[in-house]
Amino acid sequence: MTAQSDPQDVLQRGTSALVIAQAIRNDIQAGRFAHGRQLPGTRALAESWKTSVATINRAMSILADEGLVINRARSSRIVNNPEGAASKAGSRVILIGGYAGSGKTELGRIIARQAGWAILDKDTTTRPVVEAALERLGQSPHDRESETYLTLIRPAEYEALLAAMTENLQCGSSVIVTAPFIMELRDKAWCDRLAATVAAHNGTLQVVWVRCDAETMQMYIRRRGAARDDYKLGNWAEYVSRLDLAFEPKIPHAIVDNSAGAKPLQDQAAELISKLAQR
Repeated sequence: MTAQSDPQDVLQRGTSALVIAQAIRNDIQAGRFAHGRQLPGTRALAESWKTSVATINRAMSILADEGLVINRARSSRIVNNPEGAASKAGSRVILIGGYAGSGKTELGRIIARQAGWAILDKDTTTRPVVEAALERLGQSPHDRESETYLTLIRPAEYEALLAAMTENLQCGSSVIVTAPFIMELRDKAWCDRLAATVAAHNGTLQVVWVRCDAETMQMYIRRRGAARDDYKLGNWAEYVSRLDLAFEPKIPHAIVDNSAGAKPLQDQAAELISKLAQR
């Protein structure tokens, strides 16, 4: 005589499978699990959900019956969401870098207005958190030069910015990302990872470096009157001596000149959008 399962236990196991199926379904339809991607293995899912392999298998059966998951040999499961993949096709990323005061944020805003795309500016997105973190660490909230900022805060700041970029891509949204990206764009490995991330989400990447002469940058920085620029302005000759004004990113890119007397940013933005549309 076999022992009978407690009805409450059966209900709980069934509910667990439904909850897991619902969560994975939501991740697929929200673009976190892209069409054609292999899902984590059964044991890895069981561990992450703190449940049994049997419960994961029941959840996967539900998704397979719905056609959202294709079961393959050795518990390999592939996401099947072609409609979601189609909605992401054609997403664009324009990543804009440049030194402080070069006009990169202004260029990003002009492109956003012309194209109707989302814009993620580093200062707008992360500044309140960065300032709070610096104060908690005993630093000035306007510090952008110390080892504390450069080694502890800055990496997290850029990680958050690119995570927001990726989330837009997963949702099929074109996005403009603006930040100095000075360290990043001179790192070939970082550039390769950026290109791979965009390509993995069926996006098209355009990197832009905004070039500006030192005198014009100084005028722009003085005009905006930001406390985070006090060190630069107070040590201008030393600061400028560390800039490579002929710098070019280690990735295919476009150069926009925002020096005094250059072509208006609005015209250069329209040219960028037109070229990107042809790719």
